[in-house]
Amino acid sequence: MNAKNIGIDVPAPKETCNDKKCPFHGQINVRGRSFTGKVIKITFQKNALVEWERRVFIPKYERSEKRRTRIWAHNPLCLGVKINDNVQIMETKKLSKTKNFVII
Repeated sequence: MNAKNIGIDVPAPKETCNDKKCPFHGQINVRGRSFTGKVIKITFQKNALVEWERRVFIPKYERSEKRRTRIWAHNPLCLGVKINDNVQIMETKKLSKTKNFVII
């Protein structure tokens, strides 16, 4: 099965999968917001917790602080993502109760 073009300039995976929630081989379309982060946890092979840090300026104290954002994303098997990998995630339709992003 050939990987379909998802409309984003990212390389297609060399492996194939039969996952319906894969943006390259399944029926999911990507749209909306896109983030880059680090995978900190993988559970049940198809879920990944992606985290990134951002700095927020506090005007009262004239200082900035670090905050982190954590988002659950779908992890297709064809990508072979591991813990501590830097990945790009993109918004999709609601995939489950807590997931509406997929790793691309």
